[in-house]
Amino acid sequence: MKTIYASLLVVLLITSCSIAKSSVKNAFSKKELKLINSGTSNTPMRVYKITNKTDSLLLRKKSSYINPEPKNEALQLFVNRLYATVTDSTSLGVGIAAPQVGVLKNIIWVQRLDKENTPFEVYLNPKIIEYSTDKQTVTEGCLSIPNRKETLNSRSKIIDIEYDALNGQHKTETIEGFVAVIFQHEIDHLNGIIYLDHLNKELKDSKTKP
Repeated sequence: MKTIYASLLVVLLITSCSIAKSSVKNAFSKKELKLINSGTSNTPMRVYKITNKTDSLLLRKKSSYINPEPKNEALQLFVNRLYATVTDSTSLGVGIAAPQVGVLKNIIWVQRLDKENTPFEVYLNPKIIEYSTDKQTVTEGCLSIPNRKETLNSRSKIIDIEYDALNGQHKTETIEGFVAVIFQHEIDHLNGIIYLDHLNKELKDSKTKP
């Protein structure tokens, strides 16, 4: 009987290890891994632009869940390279989403202008679970839409979000003001939405009003 239990334990351990290795290996597609491994952790990645047809098609796709595995070397490398991109002088911004560099995973960096020293923070699988009905008027630009800024009136003043931290912890948070706009903007990217879509909707709505 002890032998049977011991054998079962070994099988379970081997299976769990195989699943763990498999999830790490399969977190990204081969094409995405090629992009990620094309540079070091300090190397910025090319920002995809809507002015390029191939880029534009990818930016319209939805991203998928990413397992927050601290031991996933590819994930760690990608997160670092995404940070290097948003803080690089040629692509400097207050936020960036993984699709903007060709990786369709639910990962964003946001500069927390509401915190001391305005640090950049990474969020995995972020979702907005509640929007305030109160709106704010803001001017938005986008790294993927060069040389253009527009004023939007439809961004919520306050949002509640949930997300995974890089260490695997699941968290919730309430965000206000302009930082809430950054989160809304970047999470839109994960769903294949760009801020011009909101502008177009506002223009259509204004035309239908009596």
